[in-house]
Formats: sequence, structure tokens, C-alpha cells
Amino acid sequence: MTTDTAGPGAGTVDEAVRARPATALRPYVAWYSGYRQRGLAPAVHRGLPSPHLTFILTLDEPLVIAGHPDPAQPPGSYPTLLGGLHTTPALITHEGAQSGVQIAVHPLAARALFGLPAGELAGIDVPADEVLGGLGPQLQDRLRAARTWEDRFAVLDGALLRAARPSGQVPPEVGWAWRALRRSGGALPVAALARETGWSARHLQERFRRETGLTPKAAARVIRFDRARHLLAAPDPPSRLAELAVRCGYFDQAHLAREFRALAGAAPSAWLAAEGPDAAKFRNVQGGAAGAVAEWEA
Repeated sequence: MTTDTAGPGAGTVDEAVRARPATALRPYVAWYSGYRQRGLAPAVHRGLPSPHLTFILTLDEPLVIAGHPDPAQPPGSYPTLLGGLHTTPALITHEGAQSGVQIAVHPLAARALFGLPAGELAGIDVPADEVLGGLGPQLQDRLRAARTWEDRFAVLDGALLRAARPSGQVPPEVGWAWRALRRSGGALPVAALARETGWSARHLQERFRRETGLTPKAAARVIRFDRARHLLAAPDPPSRLAELAVRCGYFDQAHLAREFRALAGAAPSAWLAAEGPDAAKFRNVQGGAAGAVAEWEA
């Protein structure tokens, strides 16, 4: 468990706690991130594309989304939220206070935890109750009653393990392709993935998108970007963007910059200035300064 607590002024609360779930839950969940902020200036944050589904249970104020990855989806407030994989940022706001827990769910675990493939959540955000029924409010109540972050994460461990229904519905070829993309950092071409699965590229694309919400090519983009933005915000980042581009599998610095603008809505330097480790931290949804997260382990 890692904790980051800061207090810019009297009466200010600024907490962030990240922990891995119980060992038995790690095939489904990569990490938990608890956050609590009070007395800060209002802020806007980009919820960036990542290789994980976003599952949020707020503790006090609802999560306010000013702009979803799908621009056709209207802004809204969410006491709980479940969001699929996406390739454009969300815009999240707060008025100086927010608190909750984010659960990073492996996309191939969506069937086991939520009873539906991650493809049904692609690019959208929904109230978690629409998928989980009464489990969402029950979890919220128990998290609010818990006294410490450790206790809250233990509540999640128990509830999610009880809810998990392991299933063979995810085609093993899709599971292999997803894990291969993660291990390669998004470097494997679709043709190579298809060849190894024994499927045609078209069939792999269709089945992969149904299970994850992205095509293999789009997933590779998100995986590369996720690695690049975590390295960029690390305590010891590459000294030049050109070096970062090479390490993350981009053709050159210009390619990295184009992908950053497309997936983050800002150039690398602008994003880092706004949300990197030297900026005021925005604790929730896929915060910029967090460290690298766990791989899919199933």
C-alpha cells in the first residue's frame, strides 16, 4: 500500500492511497486508489485512456464529469460510475472537495465481475448500479462506514471475491492476444497476433473488440500511451521526449506528440505541467502522477 498525504493549508485534506487487491482477486483487479480532498481550489482533470475499466465508488460528493469520451453523452454527476476502455479523455471537475475509491478492473474480467463483456461499456460511462444492481449502493454504504483506507480495501476484497463468477466465455485466443499486447507494450502488429491465434485478422478484430471494447490496433495505441505517460510523470523520467518515444515504441518524437494530443487532448509538456508530479494533484480517475500499474495476471 502506498500513501501520499499533503496539506497545503490549515483545514486542507489531500490524501491518496493506492493498494493492490487480495491475491485471489488480482486476476480481476489491478489496484485500488482511495482519494480524499478538502479545501483545495476547484480543478479540472483529464481522465486518460488506460488498459483498465474505471469503477468508482464515491464516499461523499458525486463524481462530476463535464465531458465524456463519447461527446454525444451529456455531462453528469455520478455517485458510482463504471466506464469502459476509451481512446479520448474524459473531463472531470470538482469544486474543492471530492472523495472515493477507484477500482482498476482488467477488461477481460468484466464478464466475471459484471456479467457482461467489456465491449458493452466501450467509450461510455454509466452509473454502476445499472450493471451491478444493489451491490453498488451496498458497497458504498460499507465503504462509508469503514474507518480507514485499509478497512475500505478489505471491504472491496471480500465483496468483489464473493461477486466474481469465473467463466469460460472469454475466448482463449482473445485472452492470449490481450496478454501478448500488454507484455509487448503494444508493439505486436495485428497480423502477428492473428497468426498466433490461428484466426483471420478480421475475425480477431471482431472478437477482440467484443470482449475488450477496442480493436487490437486501438488497444496497442492505448497500451503504448499508458506506458509513455507513466514514464513521463515518473520521478526519474527520460531526459528527452525523443528517448521516451523510442522506449515506448513510437516511430519518433513527432509520432509520440501526435498520439499524446489525440489520446490526452494535450501535448506531453502541457499535460505534464497541468497534471504531472509538480502540479497540484487531482486524486481520482486515472490521476497523472501515479506509478505504473499491474499487468493482467490471469
